[in-house]
Amino acid sequence: MTVAAADSGAGVWTLERERRIIADADGPATLLVPSERLLLLAVDLPLPSRSQRLAALPFAIEDRIADPLDSVHLAIGETLGPQQYLVAVVRHSVMAEWVALAEANGLGNAALVPDALALPRPGEGAWNVAQRNGRAVVRAGDGTGFAVPAALLPAAWDAAGRPLVTSFGDALPDAFAAEPAVPQPLGMTLAVPALDLRQGPYARRSVGSTFARKLAMVGLAALVAHGVIAAADTLMLRAIADRREAETRTLLATAAPDLAQAEDLQTSIADRLPRATGDNRFVPALGRVSAALAPLAPAIAVRSIQWSGSQLAIDLDAGDAGAAERLRTALSGARIDATVTPDPAGGIRVTAAGA
Repeated sequence: MTVAAADSGAGVWTLERERRIIADADGPATLLVPSERLLLLAVDLPLPSRSQRLAALPFAIEDRIADPLDSVHLAIGETLGPQQYLVAVVRHSVMAEWVALAEANGLGNAALVPDALALPRPGEGAWNVAQRNGRAVVRAGDGTGFAVPAALLPAAWDAAGRPLVTSFGDALPDAFAAEPAVPQPLGMTLAVPALDLRQGPYARRSVGSTFARKLAMVGLAALVAHGVIAAADTLMLRAIADRREAETRTLLATAAPDLAQAEDLQTSIADRLPRATGDNRFVPALGRVSAALAPLAPAIAVRSIQWSGSQLAIDLDAGDAGAAERLRTALSGARIDATVTPDPAGGIRVTAAGA
């Protein structure tokens, strides 16, 4: 990549030392941001409208993140499966930093996309990996992704059950048995990004032209006409729904008399249904811990990674006696609930709660 000379904000860009670097001049206006500084989750949101999903999202992910809900920005991306969506969690302070850098570099109207999502989504249970300059970016088969220091990649891959790997970057160690692949242009991958962080309070500013405003007025007129038709449809659907509810209560009067008298029938029935348990917290936990330890990567070596229940345990070799305290400081600064325990053999175990 080279430093761009053009003043246009079009194209796919990355930031290096607060300077914009062009990655694909032909792509849509996009700024790729480091995936180490956020979480990408697959979240079940069985709700019919986007507004309902946004309202329910904080409750769906609050037990999967370490930060207080009011300190993070939540963004919903593409559909990953039936009623399942890609979700990004990033601190407001980090979003403010990225938005400021984008505007300072003439990219104020660019989409902000985690760089793990610049890789194509692999098949279920597989990984696509791009390793360059001591950093590994991973897109997983469930549609999520993460980034870790390259030194952590073998242990992360082993802990994840050694998924099938396709390499889109530098050659990986032989143990991966990775199939090499030639990435398609970023402009194609990001033509419709899997997730844009510019949502809610960070939505991009409108820069419409006179033509665009006229087009919007025409669209508004069409929307009003559509609204009239929709209102009539709504009245009809409400009548149908009322009739169906009456029929349901009649059936419940025999099968479950207590439910038949419930004021909120939908909620009462939903409370009786079995709830799914468990989720894959390994990748978010590993992503948070590895991001916190990234500045110390040259001084530590990973021996193993273990995941049990909701606990992530990483065994490390460190070069000096002060490493344990530096690890504690790094994890505490990242607000990660973790213990750092040296052992007599000179190793260190980091144990962190699931993110």
